Amino acid sequence: MDKYRTLMMISDISNAKGISGFEDEAVQIICTYSQNYGSQKGDSLRNLYIYRRENSGDRPVVLLDAHSDELGFMVQAIRPNGTLQIIPIGGWVASNIPAHMVWVRNADGKYIRGITASKPPHFMTEAERKAPLEINNITIDIGSTSYSETVDKYKIRIGAPVVPDAAFEYDEENDRMIGKAFDNRLGCAAVVSTLQELAEDKLDVDIVGAIAAQEEVGVRGATVTARTVKPDVAIVFEGSPADDTCVEAYAIQTAIKKGPMLRHIDAGMITNPRFQKFALDLAEKLQIPVQEAVRSAGATNGAAIHLIEQGVPVIVIGIPVRYAHTHYGISSYADYENGVRLACEILKNINREIIMGF
Repeated sequence: MDKYRTLMMISDISNAKGISGFEDEAVQIICTYSQNYGSQKGDSLRNLYIYRRENSGDRPVVLLDAHSDELGFMVQAIRPNGTLQIIPIGGWVASNIPAHMVWVRNADGKYIRGITASKPPHFMTEAERKAPLEINNITIDIGSTSYSETVDKYKIRIGAPVVPDAAFEYDEENDRMIGKAFDNRLGCAAVVSTLQELAEDKLDVDIVGAIAAQEEVGVRGATVTARTVKPDVAIVFEGSPADDTCVEAYAIQTAIKKGPMLRHIDAGMITNPRFQKFALDLAEKLQIPVQEAVRSAGATNGAAIHLIEQGVPVIVIGIPVRYAHTHYGISSYADYENGVRLACEILKNINREIIMGF
């Protein structure tokens, strides 16, 4: 895998603006990077399907899943002073939202810079200082001074999508990627990298990459992609929340620079234990660093995929992301690379008989 070209792809996909329901820009960039590896089609939800060029049509189908949407906001109302009242799109913690730059898309499709704002401490009562911050007390300030200026000059309307403003960067010396939307633009890039690495390889399975929309608001896109592809087995790529800065050492299961994470359970799915064992055993055999996790909260597109038809064996290959569901994430390229490597080796080593055993 060409590291420089891969980082350029990750950068472009990460920087793309695309909250849930507005994934068009991200999907278009993914289309461009994946166009050499198979045929493509889309649907009305902006799900993207990539059918590997070497598919034969008579082999078991493996779905490579990732989701293209990112967390953001939507303009709910425009206040008389010109600031924007918002609702969250996806699972934000209110205290992480203020004092960050964002992009607001106006009626002409142009993105206007703004700042997420809350009441300055200088004007708070003692009770307000002690109270937890709530989303209805957070606005976006674009520098307007009135409702009419926001609507007529800036051309912002209710329903406008709002995207965090953060640019991708990579620190080669310390193998540190910083940027937005690593949940789950890293997974989207991993689907493309996997198809790239396997190009022209002879496999015993057919592969369909499915870039699903609207995961962050209830795995909606994957509900459609899974029914469309009807896979025999699936690998879900995720940007999984890292825990190495927030739990005791003995409990760390998703640290950056320790390899991709394979979760046994989360709130939406008990991972198929036979497929999970196959992946873990293969990683051990090939000395690919991996981590195992047991999660009581959170979910992935696997929640929708594993329940279609008569059930689909699914595993999650999670690339650890510090501070997921905030404006910025920190991840390691080595974890990304090992996640792609593991997926490639799984696809090289499975066949109809093994899948039937799952």
